[in-house]
Amino acid sequence: MKKKLWFLVGAVAALWSVTPLQAQEKEQLSAKIVVGPYLQAVTEDGFTVVWTTDMDAVAWVEVAPNDNSHFFAEDRPKYYQSEAGKRPIGKLHAVRVEGLEKGTTYRYRVMQQSVISPEGDKRLLFGIPSGNDPFRQKPYTVTTLDRDKESMDFAVINDIHGKDSIFRALMKDVVADKLDMVFFNGDMLSSMDSEEQLYDGYLRSAAELFGAYIPFFNLRGNHESRGLFSYRHLDYFPTTSGETYYLIRQGPAAILMLDCGEDKPDNDISYFGLMLSDSYREKEAEWLKKTVQSEEFQSAPVKIAVLHMPPGPTGWHGIREINRLFVPILNEAGIDLMLSGHIHRYSFSEGADRGCNFPVLTNGASEKHYFHVTREGITGKRIDAAGKVLQEYDFRRK
Repeated sequence: MKKKLWFLVGAVAALWSVTPLQAQEKEQLSAKIVVGPYLQAVTEDGFTVVWTTDMDAVAWVEVAPNDNSHFFAEDRPKYYQSEAGKRPIGKLHAVRVEGLEKGTTYRYRVMQQSVISPEGDKRLLFGIPSGNDPFRQKPYTVTTLDRDKESMDFAVINDIHGKDSIFRALMKDVVADKLDMVFFNGDMLSSMDSEEQLYDGYLRSAAELFGAYIPFFNLRGNHESRGLFSYRHLDYFPTTSGETYYLIRQGPAAILMLDCGEDKPDNDISYFGLMLSDSYREKEAEWLKKTVQSEEFQSAPVKIAVLHMPPGPTGWHGIREINRLFVPILNEAGIDLMLSGHIHRYSFSEGADRGCNFPVLTNGASEKHYFHVTREGITGKRIDAAGKVLQEYDFRRK
């Protein structure tokens, strides 16, 4: 009887020790962050966090107030990556957090759990959950936008064309300078050919230097429309409109983020018959007409337009289309300043020579601009990669 009892106990113990994945195997299958996290589409009531992992996983974000409590003091709300009512499995993760208070700072951490589907096996095996651990690492923070804020500060760069060393030199002080946000105004790459190229060109550096704390808004230039990976642009840079053009409202400023489209006609041989920029700009112009009439835009004391290709009455096809479709609308919208790039050198126009009744400032390829916006208008400075201030501006109303 005793022998049978001990045999039964041993059998149960043996069964209890058998698991789908042993602890060491689970640790090996714990997903690790490759790039990110970085903030996108920050609004008054929410934000999106994007990051990638080295293996397929499901993902979520946990959020806590920015108070003196420990992150583990209580169960924090969890926001899951969701697509059509399911938690997607993959390496690219974009989690939307909503229902927040405007102008408020929150702590957050990103989490993922690897998912393995053995070949020939219909079961899913899960690894150990992983992410940034607030016990060992200070949680990330994000501040929601606030149209009642007295002022806002932002930086603009463009035409980096994948030169990561220049990007890092220009952007190394974003957190220290306490900017509200950063704008990438097009042609950050020469073409979008792969995820690796996107990361190596500037995105990994953006996440490392400031992207987990300060949002950047990545506006398409003409070069972001090129390359087979260009179809994935909105996957990595989600927007509030679901399009590559949208409106930002922060402090006293309403900022129109406009997609310039391609510079040549759609039927140019270099586009292989794949480009539909003309119809996309037509659609964008209809959106622009409605947006500049909205209360959100009209209520802003200061109005800024950001557009990669500067307008002009002559030039290539894309610029002519911008003048035909966008400029008449903007001329009636009370724009205080347009920020452009594309030509790889600094220039400034009062606007009349470009058919505009607003000034157009074009940033060079290895420089940045810092701007400070109050109800009275805009001040700014032009800075090179060494940190030298090359020029200062005052667009405040006299």
